[in-house]
Amino acid sequence: MNQWTGRARDLEEWLEELKKEPELMDNVTHWHTIPPRDARTSPLPNDLAPELKEALRSRGIEDLYVHQAKSYGAVRAGDHVVAVTPTASGKTMCYNLPVLQSLLENSDGRALYMFPTKALAQDQVAELQKLADIMEVDIKTHTYDGDTPPTVRTAIRNAGHIVVTNPDMLHSAILPHHTKWVKLFENIRYIVIDELHAYRGVFGSHVANVIRRLKRICRFYGSSPQFICASATIDNPKEHAERLIGESVTLVNDNGAPMGEKHFIFYNPPVVNQQLGIRRSSVLETRKLAGMLLRQGVQTIVFARSRVRVELLLTYLQELVRDKIGDKTIRGYRGGYLPKLRREIEKGLRSGEIRGVVSTNALELGIDIGQLQACVLNGYPGTVASTWQQSGRAGRRKTSSVTFMVASSNPLDQYIIQNPDYFFNRPPERALIHPDNLLILIDHVKCAAYELPFELGETFGSENLEDMLEFLVDEKVLHRTGSRWYWMEQSFPAHGISLRSAAQENFIIIDMTEGSRVLGEVDRFSAPTLIHDEAIYIHEGVQYQVEKLDYHEKKAYVREVDVDYYTDANMAVELKVLHADKEKTSGEIVRTYGEVTVNAKATIFKKIRLRTHENIGSGPIHLPEEELHTSGYWFSFSEEAAKGKGTNEMQCALLGLANVLVHIAPVYLMCDPLDIRVVPQVKAIHTQRPTIYFYDRYPGGIGLSERLYEVHDELLGRAHRLISNCTCLSGCPACVGPIEEVGLLGKAQALQLLEEAGAGR
Repeated sequence: MNQWTGRARDLEEWLEELKKEPELMDNVTHWHTIPPRDARTSPLPNDLAPELKEALRSRGIEDLYVHQAKSYGAVRAGDHVVAVTPTASGKTMCYNLPVLQSLLENSDGRALYMFPTKALAQDQVAELQKLADIMEVDIKTHTYDGDTPPTVRTAIRNAGHIVVTNPDMLHSAILPHHTKWVKLFENIRYIVIDELHAYRGVFGSHVANVIRRLKRICRFYGSSPQFICASATIDNPKEHAERLIGESVTLVNDNGAPMGEKHFIFYNPPVVNQQLGIRRSSVLETRKLAGMLLRQGVQTIVFARSRVRVELLLTYLQELVRDKIGDKTIRGYRGGYLPKLRREIEKGLRSGEIRGVVSTNALELGIDIGQLQACVLNGYPGTVASTWQQSGRAGRRKTSSVTFMVASSNPLDQYIIQNPDYFFNRPPERALIHPDNLLILIDHVKCAAYELPFELGETFGSENLEDMLEFLVDEKVLHRTGSRWYWMEQSFPAHGISLRSAAQENFIIIDMTEGSRVLGEVDRFSAPTLIHDEAIYIHEGVQYQVEKLDYHEKKAYVREVDVDYYTDANMAVELKVLHADKEKTSGEIVRTYGEVTVNAKATIFKKIRLRTHENIGSGPIHLPEEELHTSGYWFSFSEEAAKGKGTNEMQCALLGLANVLVHIAPVYLMCDPLDIRVVPQVKAIHTQRPTIYFYDRYPGGIGLSERLYEVHDELLGRAHRLISNCTCLSGCPACVGPIEEVGLLGKAQALQLLEEAGAGR
């Protein structure tokens, strides 16, 4: 049988046939098989209410997986718990079971569930309601989000046993109006935080402060709730949960759920231009692999990184298989779709009516879409944790499943695809948060003071609270009377504070294509590079051109366009070291971590063609300079390592090295590549030596540079391997950058510099 035309009996047979296809196997860099795993179970707990046992049995649940039983036991013993198991292992039971049992024992009790997205919240409500209906008990579960009608809101405040919400609603609609939620806060027994790994970086740092405010209000009403957290696999779940909720937690990570055999195939598109290192398009290769799976009748999910790629792949695949499996059985799924359409797609996937779906990472989180057999990832999702989450969407029952990861030309993709051991033998990334970042902390101190006056001797985070309160008195925001600080401003602080940015002076982006609607917002430090006049701004994959940036009003007016290029702004960056906190020498390199100020001014922008990355035009940017005070990590090369290199050669070597490092740094950080920036300097003012600086792109820093300082040796070792293993001759987008940027000798110079400094050994 030839797999291009024939039809295999099942997935296993098709995979065996695939191994005989040299044209495909030449591009497979690694084929990893994870053997099946049997379930490990525990009997239903003895103290479970008879009606709850009956409800579980009516749904086919006769016993619990060991991690569900352990979580239940730990919660019943009074511990705060974090359950960490892979996708589709029944994590929801870890918190639903103790919460329902508690409500059956005491119908006055209350629970608050927090999810990062609305779709997850709605899934949960449906699941809880089913169990309550089977038991025929009056347990009211309600979603409280931006879509909840005002008439229903009052009923939820007074009568909702389980309130399901998201951090933004908790921050701006529930905590500031706690006097309307007396019933909830007086009787709250449990706070459930699912998808814990989603709360990281700036967003996680804000959420940690929202939780501090939540605990403060609970104390005021005399309650002391237990936290039950659930997370996908990350490297530091216990530490992350403890930083987020400010309590010590019990870790449950002994996964008892069964799993079918899983094939994980790393696929690198063939090189089409050896000299420039250009590979065949990852979108076309993804289309080919997904098309083959769909024609075999295998239910498949395709993940793409942007909305524009989702729509592109969707169109390709619908054309490719229309005559084979009928139209409308392949659908797209992304954030911009209306809830009704998303529910319809989820239902079609569960029933098997929809044979294929192309999605952004919107389906990565635990939304119930049933059991698919194959997953194709267009590009590395950015983190090991996300890759396992997306791959976990296939083979969720006991059947075999396959995941293809198709690499793009990005250095990070190429590193992962050529170093499978790194991916399979290493724990996922650490989730980093910095709740005591002063800018974030002071915003939440304002919110907390609005909610309840502060008392002398009270604490909020680890910084000196009294100093902050006195600062806010000087700013005429608070008023001190005796040993209390009261809110005295007219305005309502939570509304002006976004949980997704550190500094609150955001620029609003207004789409003028049809009428005017707010598309999104960009923080002040990104505005000059992302939304200058004539910039191409991409929102959920759709291209918009900035017609006018009103810098003083902080508004950018954009219009939808369809062009074959994107824009990239050049920044003139001046970086000054304020003080060094830590320093270490290894080989010929001195590395340091400390505080820096960055003065950045956008100078010109380039128009870069989408597929070939060639420069097709440029223009000036006339905007004022921005100053950022943040944390940084930098390393400088000794005179010994740098000797014999002229200024130009050193410039090329540092530029090439910086390009590789900034792409592989996210390997250690669960962050967007744009969250960390890099500045190479041939002769730095602070060190008088060739130096590469990294800094957090957020005021005050969020812990990214500090983590890079800790993994410095490993980081440089990986950079050396990536450059030396790249098949291009003199540099390409997959390693040190294109020849136009780093010159003909950029690749050789970067390698030589690393080796002479002792970092390539």
